[in-house]
Amino acid sequence: MVSIKLENVSKIFGQVRALDGVNLDIADGEFVVFLGPSGGGKSTLLLIVAGIYKPTTGHVYFDSEDVTDLPPKDRNVGMVFQSYALYPHMTVYDNIAFPLKLKKMPRSEIDRKVRDVAKLMRIDHLLDRRPSQLSGGQQQRVALARALAKEPSVLLLDEPLSNLDALLRINMRAELKRLQRELKVTTIYVTHDQVEAMSMADKIVVINEGRIQQVGGPDEIYGRPANTFVATFIGTLPMNLIPCTLTWEADGGVLLCPGFKYRVPSGIVSNVKGDEVYLGIRPEHIEVAGDGDVKARVVVFEPLGKDAVITAQIDEHIVKVITKPEVRVSPGDTIGLRLPPEKLFIYDKDTGQLL
Repeated sequence: MVSIKLENVSKIFGQVRALDGVNLDIADGEFVVFLGPSGGGKSTLLLIVAGIYKPTTGHVYFDSEDVTDLPPKDRNVGMVFQSYALYPHMTVYDNIAFPLKLKKMPRSEIDRKVRDVAKLMRIDHLLDRRPSQLSGGQQQRVALARALAKEPSVLLLDEPLSNLDALLRINMRAELKRLQRELKVTTIYVTHDQVEAMSMADKIVVINEGRIQQVGGPDEIYGRPANTFVATFIGTLPMNLIPCTLTWEADGGVLLCPGFKYRVPSGIVSNVKGDEVYLGIRPEHIEVAGDGDVKARVVVFEPLGKDAVITAQIDEHIVKVITKPEVRVSPGDTIGLRLPPEKLFIYDKDTGQLL
């Protein structure tokens, strides 16, 4: 197992800058998730760690060794692709054994490793089958077993669950996390699915437009988004961002927002550079209350069983509210909304950065 350091890594394809000055440290044995939208640069960064792509500028270190120019075969990485990439003419046994045969290991050692990893992945009863005879979940386990058989220092997973149905994805998330904890292998997992990231990661790296937007644990990424991109990308429903103007009065700052004013606790906006800001609050943190801070008109009410979603209009601005299922409102109703001050975020409108 190794630690990984990326230093000023950039990657340019023709006129496209896929990565722009990425700096990142990954600890030995850590489970790190690269999270972001399609085309954001997360898979490109994974392939640079693997050695499949060479960075245009910058360096990659495994522990203290500069591996920037090392080919993939010399980095001792195991990789699982979205497509699984199994050899259709080979049995499960031979698929798992293939990278070990390339290393010219003794036949007895190959047999032991294949059977050990197959047992670990709970596919030891499938060793004589071919990929066409397996379910999607079984194929995924074979691909993982093949990657793990050579005992990699780093395990790289590129959206490995995206081809599975919803229930199997949930089960495999837990299985992957269990496996990683048992093996203590440094793992990088690429996904655009925030639920996968939040449920599996020790550390999440949010990537967009080739740049790292924020690095932190799931609680930090969700509880204190560094900018408006992270705020709206993370969350089953995105954070509400209400455009407001910050004004100053004798006793402190006041936000003039669509349909309401909000007094800002002293000291919270001392570093504001401009007057235009976003007031951010997550839908689940807005409280429906008759004496709330804000009056809003109900546009849509969606009962979802364990909770309900209200789409409401404050002046001309739409907000989402997640509330208790026993709350019953109808389109056209006027309701009060309370915005708890400890749950509010203020973002600079120009830069998108948290203030």
